[in-house]
Parts: sequence; structure tokens; C-alpha cells
Amino acid sequence: MERTSPKQVMRIVATGPVGAGKTTLIKTISEIEVVGTDRAATDDSALLKPNTTVAMDFGRITFGADMAVHIYGTPGQERFSFMWDILVHRAHALMLLVPLHRPSDFFMASKMLRYLQFHASDVPLVVVGTHCDLPDAWPAAEVLPALGIEPDAGIPIFSVNATQTREAVQVLIALIEQYQRLTQSHAKAG
Repeated sequence: MERTSPKQVMRIVATGPVGAGKTTLIKTISEIEVVGTDRAATDDSALLKPNTTVAMDFGRITFGADMAVHIYGTPGQERFSFMWDILVHRAHALMLLVPLHRPSDFFMASKMLRYLQFHASDVPLVVVGTHCDLPDAWPAAEVLPALGIEPDAGIPIFSVNATQTREAVQVLIALIEQYQRLTQSHAKAG
């Protein structure tokens, strides 16, 4: 019996404010049925949507014969920040989703960004501007300064419609490439 080599597993965490599109993005690209923990919203989240993630979402997509990407979505409410700690701790890459049509969420997104930069400073990170298809969406390039990101910080930003597979997969590919460059440079250095 021929044994196949185990796949490399890459863990990507998607975080962002409530209603940024984390669950939608994961459902769009996952090749398995998404494991979710949505419950009826009982706080201000109910103004945006009837249900909200209270622990995490989980999806998976295979890249080639040797890589499986596990995607974890965090809750957007700060009261569930203990889940951010659990999920970010073992992440290989991070994406911060920011709803481009709700500038009122930029402050929360910037708090989440500072959290990620403090707790996972050596992990590849991209900003994903969502809801870019809405007429009142900000241009993605204008969101970086609103989040407190300097133009030369080297943090890529993408504008995506979280329901479009091709757009979501492009973000994953960019993160995988960043992660592979990082691991190669660590291997050469060490």
C-alpha cells in the first residue's frame, strides 16, 4: 500500500468588525460545509444582521496536491476577544476585513489591527476591504490612513466582494505567497 505524504496545513485567520463579511468570505471559498457558531444577535450587532459569530467559523480549501488551507473566522465583537487570542496564537497568516461602506467601523478595525500587530507581528497580514460593490464604499487606498497604516508599512490591501470566489481566492494566494517568502527567508537565515 502506497502512503501519501501529509499535506502542509496553513492556518489563516480572518478577523474584522461585525458584518465585515468574514463568514460570507469563508463560505464562498470553503470546499467543505463551513463549521459555524452563529447565534441570534443580542447586542448592537442585531442592527446589522440577525445572527452573529460567537466563537469561530471554519472552512478549508486545498491548494495543489500538498497544501490545505484552514480558514478561521473570528467573532467581530470585542467581548469575544478571547477567541482572537486562541485563533491568532497559531495563525500562519492574517486578514483584517474592513467594511468599506461603514466608516463608523474603521475605529474598531484599527483596534483589531493594533491587536494583530502586537500579538502576531511576525505573521503575514493583509487588509481586505469588503462591500466594495456598494455605492457608498470608500476607495480601498483611502482606508489605510483611516486605520492608521502608513503608506510605506508594506501592508497590502485588497477590495473584494466576499461572495465572489475569484476575488477571495486572490487574497488567499497573496497570503500564501507572503508566508512562503517569509519561511524561505527564515530557512536561509537559520
